[in-house]
Amino acid sequence: MALPAEVGGVGAAASSAPAGTLSRAPMSDPLPAATAESPQAHVARVARTHDENFPVVFALLDSDRRADMRAIYAFCRTVDDLGDEAAGDRTAALAAFTDDLERCWDGEPRDPVLQALAVTVRRRALDREPFLRLVAANRIDQVRPRYDTYAQLLEYCRHSATPVGAMVLGVLGCDDTARRRLSDHTCIGLQLVNFWQDIRRDLADNDRIYLPAEDMARFAVSETDLHVPAASPAVRELVRFEVARARAELLAGAPLARLVPWRARLDLRMFTAGGLAMCDAIAARDHDTLSARPAPGRLGRARVAAGVVAHLLRGGR
Repeated sequence: MALPAEVGGVGAAASSAPAGTLSRAPMSDPLPAATAESPQAHVARVARTHDENFPVVFALLDSDRRADMRAIYAFCRTVDDLGDEAAGDRTAALAAFTDDLERCWDGEPRDPVLQALAVTVRRRALDREPFLRLVAANRIDQVRPRYDTYAQLLEYCRHSATPVGAMVLGVLGCDDTARRRLSDHTCIGLQLVNFWQDIRRDLADNDRIYLPAEDMARFAVSETDLHVPAASPAVRELVRFEVARARAELLAGAPLARLVPWRARLDLRMFTAGGLAMCDAIAARDHDTLSARPAPGRLGRARVAAGVVAHLLRGGR
């Protein structure tokens, strides 16, 4: 599972999708005590600013867990922005942020997002490893814009996507091996479908191609084929192949929704349904994600939500 983000406007992995620049205090300068908003208010504003769906996500959780989810979302969003949009040396910015992140366990962070996260980390006794892996994914992005094999891409997803699921399961108090495995499937599926939705954007904005080179060769697709206004038949077949992989991951992780506290089941079903709706939106464009960025649209999102709610009202889990 992942925090709500841009995939289908319903739910997605927190990483890889562009977002606006966060309004963040410089990490080298403490916040003025008399004028700064509280860390909790800051992360709430980050969530509202960057995801129009966040106010209704995890609405059934108790207030402390909702605050924890906001802190995690703001952390993920901040890391993503540092890796994709920060001015200057992004690797140095990520290193400085990592140093401050470590203080969530070993001191007092200076960044307001991390100050809020420290409350969550200590309240839920969360392990630092998933947080460090997510930062590592953005460091990888600075030096690795291409992937030779699907196995390499999956390893990247284990840094860019699956840590978010571990964080969320930790907040929910159900982070065990079986549920982590299902969460990993869901997070990887959401990350993959976001890649195939944003082939043109990733290439144009950051010179990144997530389509594995071995798959491009198999379908006789070159990088030049990704710079054209509309997808060729070969590119469409390649995207069809990759979307099928994403769909399989989402379906493999779907049982997780039955294995979490009831207050979170709706949200987890929405994340999976949103990813599947994005797969459908790509298919509806005959797998051409170069001419336009596929999305279910408001009507599609409403249908997804209605379908999930109807399932639960019929007694589904």
